[in-house]
Amino acid sequence: MKRIFLRKELLHKPFLFLLPLFFFYNSNGQIFPKKNYPKGYFIYPVDAKIELAANFGELRPNHYHMGLDCRTNHVQNRPVKAAADGYVAHVRVEPFGFGRAIYINHPNGLTTLYGHLNNFYPALEKYVKEQQYKLKSWQVFLDIPPGMFPVKQGQFIAFSGNAGGSQGPHCHFEIRDTKTDKVLNPLLFGMPIPDNVPPTIVRLAVYDRTISTYSQSPKLFPLKKIKGGYTTIEPVITVNSNKVSFGISANDKFTGSTNPNGIYEAVLYFDEEPVVGFEIDSITYDESRYVNAHIDYKTREAGGPFIEHLSRLPGYPEGIYKDFSGDGVIALTDEAVHEIKIVVKDTYGNTSTLGFNIKKGLIHENGLGSEAVSYYDQQEFHPGFVNIFENENVQLILRSEALYDSFAFRHSSEKVISSASYSDIHALESGLVPVHDNFTLRLRADKPVPPQLADRMLIKRTWEDKTEVVKATGEREWFTAHFKSFGNFELIADDEPPVIAGGFHDNANLSKASRIIFIPKDNNKEIKNFRAELDGNWLMFTNDKGRLFIYKFDEMCPRGKHELTVSVQDEAGNTTEKIYHFTR
Repeated sequence: MKRIFLRKELLHKPFLFLLPLFFFYNSNGQIFPKKNYPKGYFIYPVDAKIELAANFGELRPNHYHMGLDCRTNHVQNRPVKAAADGYVAHVRVEPFGFGRAIYINHPNGLTTLYGHLNNFYPALEKYVKEQQYKLKSWQVFLDIPPGMFPVKQGQFIAFSGNAGGSQGPHCHFEIRDTKTDKVLNPLLFGMPIPDNVPPTIVRLAVYDRTISTYSQSPKLFPLKKIKGGYTTIEPVITVNSNKVSFGISANDKFTGSTNPNGIYEAVLYFDEEPVVGFEIDSITYDESRYVNAHIDYKTREAGGPFIEHLSRLPGYPEGIYKDFSGDGVIALTDEAVHEIKIVVKDTYGNTSTLGFNIKKGLIHENGLGSEAVSYYDQQEFHPGFVNIFENENVQLILRSEALYDSFAFRHSSEKVISSASYSDIHALESGLVPVHDNFTLRLRADKPVPPQLADRMLIKRTWEDKTEVVKATGEREWFTAHFKSFGNFELIADDEPPVIAGGFHDNANLSKASRIIFIPKDNNKEIKNFRAELDGNWLMFTNDKGRLFIYKFDEMCPRGKHELTVSVQDEAGNTTEKIYHFTR
């Protein structure tokens, strides 16, 4: 392995140093295997200007973005087309997520998905509505018999919309392996989206890996653009640790667009040798939450930028990463100056390179960026092990797959004076440390729970401005629930029924109305079930984005007098029912 020792005068000429570094990469070609996806098989799925709002692998809260967000000229109801011949295999309707979505299976073993839709094409729309009434559920995931709804490439299948988790009009488009349901990067299929713009590298982050990534704030370094790539403003970065790792903030743009998208590939080199890299070409939805190990979760959750790790955390399987010589944690065993290179690519091969020098300095007792915090209870938690914390009032159990990195788990408690509260508020670590899957939490009631409240107990989680409640099950004094995030937890009783707001007054004349809207409200903001019956028969109300329940008058409500019964249930099981009479 070649070592480079710089004369003092060269430290102020970073570009001279970086020339051989860039040449090395170009002369050695591609690091990851070339993908062999069929080009030209799929057409662009929306009858609108070809323009993306988001690409595959873009970083999102608790997940990767799993497809292309195709713009629809900033309006709804643009025609959405089948990207290739096939048949409709599934339809999904839900308040969040995809909202209304169509899945089409194709003869080549791939499936395309189209999300955030408005009305499906008439025959499919009629079938879906029939199934919803048959199942007595607006929210459905339907498996449709093969051949019932064949489609040809370019055929109109739906109107674009803004349904579900969408925050603006567009069509979400995915390509999946039908057999494995693995989602593939659509830009590798030769979609007609021009791109000759290399990624932008915004900042460098350096971590002290003698301690947990969650026990520090990284040292951030601004970058400057030079001919051939990027470098740090400091000629040589001196670190006070013998083990470090790196992260970057970076984005990518398409030709003619100012919209920042996610990057596709990054590879870390140490003294010209590849160490580790990631490539976002295929991900399953089961793997998508691993984005919380790919990014510096703590920095982002605290309001900072997205930083993508160029090291694989101990609790993260290989996933999008490939280890060439280690997991990305660099051991600095001497005081020499070493070269670091980070090569970033998009799916078209446009490339940007960050090159800089690093050396080990004096090692301080507290490391590069550790944070000393005193807490009431503290113990070490490690990925790959079942981790348990318990005392006389709380028990926490995490499965071996739950954590990405080791850290000092911290617990404290605070007394609460409230008639609805049945425990202290227990601070279990903080919301700045991610958890991969559900953990079990048991809280002990600090006063007797009346029999009439035994099935109305909740555990409430709060963190910053976020609140969630989960139904707690238990006997006598211990109650259990499951969560996916740390924070502050409290056992509460809830016997207050929800309120049914909106609607109309009894005996109303609705002959000129086009719809009915209800807005259920609850003291803990969790509505679990909504049901409406018209003259004794189930009536379908939509619930897009989870707040409003809307019925648009159709053939299910003919002209005349009617009785509408509405019932709402909250997370604790409290139910409110109201009966309305109206004339249409």
